[in-house]
Amino acid sequence: MRATYEHIHFVKVADKPKTSVWTCRNNRTGGELGRVRYYGPWREYCYFPVAQGVYSRGCLADIAAFLKEVSNAHTSR
Repeated sequence: MRATYEHIHFVKVADKPKTSVWTCRNNRTGGELGRVRYYGPWREYCYFPVAQGVYSRGCLADIAAFLKEVSNAHTSR
């Protein structure tokens, strides 16, 4: 699973019995931008920003690509 992109990277911070949690961090500063975790009501992984932020189209595409990879890995288990 790809976890490093041009401007952001993801680090696994927790393994739950059926799901995992990742933090999304800025490559330049290392600051946390958000979390990726399973959202039960929607039955899929979602991105939860930690604060209001500005995201470029490329950054949002990278987050979406990571969500797709995590979801595919989860459903293939």
